[in-house]
Amino acid sequence: MVTREGTRPLLVEVQALVDDSHGQQARRVVIGLEQNRINMLLAVLYRHGGVSMFDQDVFINVVGGIKITETGADLAMILAALSSFKNKPHPSDLAVFGEIGLAGEIRPVTNGEDRLKEAAKHGYKRAIIPKGNMPQKPIPDMKIMTAQRLEDALDYL
Repeated sequence: MVTREGTRPLLVEVQALVDDSHGQQARRVVIGLEQNRINMLLAVLYRHGGVSMFDQDVFINVVGGIKITETGADLAMILAALSSFKNKPHPSDLAVFGEIGLAGEIRPVTNGEDRLKEAAKHGYKRAIIPKGNMPQKPIPDMKIMTAQRLEDALDYL
């Protein structure tokens, strides 16, 4: 995902491991991101994406020990969890960012164009972003897929 550290865009890897909870209460462990948001996001994924992980343990980690406090990490958390749940890795040249609301909408984040330029500079060729963050000018060598709703983002995958 592309986040912000002060005024600079920063590329970070969000990893997830989803596994059966074996009849016990499902655990939610998040390192480097907002712990309480994952429960809400998984409920939104179920309601607006049709994917249920209520009986699954979900572990999410930001590589490198970085702490992300912005809600622009929502889409990255959901897509990482979905990748593990379906055992289907996402393309290694895919960057994402976006806040997810309770109604399944994907909200724009600040400095979206700067984030895309930074991702392109580091070799990313594709991005799934909020529709409201579509840049005025195309980003060279990058395919930008915009999503207004969670369902739109899932359709791209």
